[in-house]
Amino acid sequence: MDWRGFAEQMATMARDLLAQDSVDATLERITRSATDLVEGCDAAGVLILHGATVETLAPTDQLVLDSDRLQERLQEGPCFDVARSRTERVFRIADLTTQEQRWPAYAPPARALGVGSMMGFLLYTEDEELGAMNLYARRAGAFTPDGETAGWLLASHAAVALSSARTHAQLGEAIATRHTIGEAMGILMGGHRLSEGQAFDVLRRYSQERNVKLREVARLVCEQGGLEA
Repeated sequence: MDWRGFAEQMATMARDLLAQDSVDATLERITRSATDLVEGCDAAGVLILHGATVETLAPTDQLVLDSDRLQERLQEGPCFDVARSRTERVFRIADLTTQEQRWPAYAPPARALGVGSMMGFLLYTEDEELGAMNLYARRAGAFTPDGETAGWLLASHAAVALSSARTHAQLGEAIATRHTIGEAMGILMGGHRLSEGQAFDVLRRYSQERNVKLREVARLVCEQGGLEA
């Protein structure tokens, strides 16, 4: 492993991650970096669990999607396990054909998909877990201990970048929501001679009675010029 070259590539990736303008772009840069920086890696993706449902983000190859769908259907598999685990943060499978005892339903069809070896890393920060970054090789024995170390370093760095990208996205959404609510309140105040507090109460009550999020109520007011009775 050329660790000096790896460090230089990681530094370039770090600068690129900060320059991305969305969560999706950040994820795509992360998974693309995995295939570039981790020896033996043919494909990569990020798996997010929503209960028993799998969401695949930024896959670099159809193999990632096929594997994730298989794990969702069977409710078992290494990526599925690491994404929901509170203790196991890294896995490395040198040869998937030897894993039929641990994942008896997943291993044979995954091998038929073309999976030879796998690695997975929990993406987390001190405040939140973000899912798992999973790496695939079509050849058995493709991932070495050095490759695992490289993947772990990449995942640690990626988790911080992803968390930051999410925070910026949430902030942008909050600002946009605040602007929309303010505009909706202005429409209600002008059309019904309401005070600022009264206009907000109208939006809040409508939201609660119809079980619709406040920002959606505000959007309706802005689009329709008011609220239907």
